[in-house]
Amino acid sequence: MTEPGTGSPGRRAVLGAAAAAGAGAAAVLAASAGPAHATGRRGGSGHGGRGRGRGALPVPAVIAHRGASGYRPEHTLGSYQLALDMGADVIEQDLVPTKDGKLVCRHENEIGGTTDVADHPEFASRRTTKTVDGTEITGWFTEDFTLAELKTLRAVERIPDIRPHNTLYNGRWTVPSFEEVLVWAREQGRRRGRPVWLHAETKHPTYFRSAGVPLEEELARLLRKYGLHRRHSPVFLQSFEPTSMERMSRLVDTARVVLLWTPDDRPFDFQTTGDPRTVADLVTPAGLAEIAGYAQGIGPLLDLIIPRNQDGTLGAPTTLVADAHAAGLLLHPYTARNENRFLPAEYRRGTDPDGYGDVFGALRTWFDQGIDGIFTDNPDTALLAAADFRAATGS
Repeated sequence: MTEPGTGSPGRRAVLGAAAAAGAGAAAVLAASAGPAHATGRRGGSGHGGRGRGRGALPVPAVIAHRGASGYRPEHTLGSYQLALDMGADVIEQDLVPTKDGKLVCRHENEIGGTTDVADHPEFASRRTTKTVDGTEITGWFTEDFTLAELKTLRAVERIPDIRPHNTLYNGRWTVPSFEEVLVWAREQGRRRGRPVWLHAETKHPTYFRSAGVPLEEELARLLRKYGLHRRHSPVFLQSFEPTSMERMSRLVDTARVVLLWTPDDRPFDFQTTGDPRTVADLVTPAGLAEIAGYAQGIGPLLDLIIPRNQDGTLGAPTTLVADAHAAGLLLHPYTARNENRFLPAEYRRGTDPDGYGDVFGALRTWFDQGIDGIFTDNPDTALLAAADFRAATGS
C-alpha cells in the first residue's frame, strides 16, 4: 500500500506489515526471506495482544533503547538479549563504522566511555581529538580501529554514576558488529517462531562519508545479505540526518524513520549543504509531507509531542501526532527512562534523582497522545504500561 501523494508505503502499511510479520517468522529473518503482507491496523487483529499474531507489533510498541540499557551496558549482546527476554517488541542498534568499513553497535564513535580501551596500552597512541558534527571530542574512535582490534576490547557502562548497578557487567561482553546482531536476531527468531524486530540508526552519516567510511552502502549490503531489504522486513532504519534516510530509500525498501531533536536544532546534513531549515520546520504539515516522500515515520523527542514548562512539568500537547498521522507517518518518540532525573517533574518521586519515579503515569500520558511506539531504557516497565493502556482503551 502506498499513501496518496507519496512515493513510499505509509504508516498504515508499516503497521499492517508489523501485524502480519509473525507468520512464517523463521523465513522472514532467513537470508532467503520473503516479505510479509500488510493486513493490520490500530486496534485490529495482531495489535491487541502479545499472544495473537505470533510476533505482531502491538500499538504502542515498546522499543528497547540500545537494548535493556537500564539494566546492562548498552549495545551489548547481553543488553539486546535481556530486552528480548523481557518481551521488547523492537530492539535498537546505533551503527558506526570501523577502519575497515564494518558496522559496529556503539552509541557514538568515541568509545572511551563505553569500552575499556583506556586500559589497553597498545592503543594509547590512538587517542586523539576530532571534530564530529561541529563538536570537538578527545578520545578513541571506532574509525581508527579495525573490527579485529575492536574485538579485543570489552564493553562498560556509559553512565556509571547514574546506573552503578550496571557496572557489575563491565567487561562481560565485546563490542558487537551489526552482522553479529543480524545473525543473533535470525537465530532468536527461529527459536521463538517469530521475527525479532530491529531499529538501526545511522550515526553521523555526513561525517563518516567525508571520512571515507560511508554507512549507508554497507548497511544496505548487510540488509540484502540477510533478506531484510524488503518493504515489510522486520527492521526500521533511522537517522537524525534526513538525507541519510533519503539515500537509504534509494538502496533498500526497508522502513525508514527520521529522528527529530529540539525545535531549534538544525540537522548536520542541512548545515553542510546550506539548508536553513530546523526541526521546527520539519514538524510542520509541509515538512512532514516532505518526509513522507522518502520515510514511513518520525522519531521525535518526547518534548516535541508534549513540551515541558520551565518548572519541568508537562505543558499542553502539540499537534505533532495528528499532523504526522495525517501525513501517513508513524511516530516512535524517545526516550522513556525510569529515573527521576529523566521524568517530567510531576512524575518524580522522592529526592533521589536516580531513584525511580512514577514512570507508569508518565507513559500513560504519552500513550494517550496516540503514538505508535516508544523508545525506552526499561522495556519491562514500558511493556507493563503498554499492556495497561491497551486494556484500558480496548485497543
